[in-house]
Amino acid sequence: MGRIVLEDVTKSFGDVQVIPPLDLTIEDGEFAVFVGPSGCGKSTLLRLIAGLEDLTSGTIMIDGTDASHVPPAKRGLAMVFQSYALYPHMTVRKNIAFPLRMAGISQDEQNRRIEAAAKALNLTDYLDRRPGQLSGGQRQRVAIGRAIVREPAAFLFDEPLSNLDAALRVGMRMEISELHKKLATTMIYVTHDQVEAMTMADKIVVLRAGNIEQVGSPLELYRSPRNTFVAGFIGSPKMNLIEGAEAKRHGAHTIGVRPEHIGVSASEGDWSGVVGVSEHLGSDTFFHIHDTGLAESITVRVDGEVDFKRGNRVYLTPRADAIHKFGADGLRL
Repeated sequence: MGRIVLEDVTKSFGDVQVIPPLDLTIEDGEFAVFVGPSGCGKSTLLRLIAGLEDLTSGTIMIDGTDASHVPPAKRGLAMVFQSYALYPHMTVRKNIAFPLRMAGISQDEQNRRIEAAAKALNLTDYLDRRPGQLSGGQRQRVAIGRAIVREPAAFLFDEPLSNLDAALRVGMRMEISELHKKLATTMIYVTHDQVEAMTMADKIVVLRAGNIEQVGSPLELYRSPRNTFVAGFIGSPKMNLIEGAEAKRHGAHTIGVRPEHIGVSASEGDWSGVVGVSEHLGSDTFFHIHDTGLAESITVRVDGEVDFKRGNRVYLTPRADAIHKFGADGLRL
């Protein structure tokens, strides 16, 4: 079991309130991702759940029990940090076993849990190596294994992949997602990378200045962002947001169109502009179009074979059924 409920939770540092009153429920077995820009409060919220920060007010319930003032070690949670925090003089086996030894678990039970975790994480062949003999991705798996053997009610991940290179991050995203399916345990994952959020989460919690802007599945947030902040944050590249006369023509203060929902032509379209920077990624190309009279730059995403040159005039046509409308308050219409 791993149902976590936050009721009217707040956190202040002195006179500065970093988490205004907040309510959130994470169901048993969910993979929830806290995402938002730096300083939005996502790590602070995770640390409040873990017990590493004291609540200013409110209640945190874990499996129906009030854990608001329960010490971290007694909350039944396991946390994986950005830094691996492995003991360099210990083997992988001993690193994974460390929390079990501290808890006084029998040697037979330690061995059972270590072998099971190593199998789940493809670490069986590395149990007798030391951290210095492992790659960054393998060391992160050891840190996760140390959490798994505690058999927690929920796993808490605080930007665990930020120290890895791009290729390793992609691989570890898949491994953590597969691990979630194997263990069927609640996981809460903090990241500033919305691609990680979109590819891993059952539920995304978008935060800004300690406030929850929207909660929903990745596709819900992609298809129906609640406001311009979420619209501009979720999606890669981010949604184009346009104000002025073009927005008013659609009965809105601001309209939003995702780069993949804009057609590009050399001869005709609703808008026109000049090609600036092009980002060729193989399967896709991102063009940044200037001088449209709509926004400083409009980003479009097209098939990778399209090859407009810098300075070319092009014509853009947004897909009519994919235009998002927002009011002057930034909220979805």
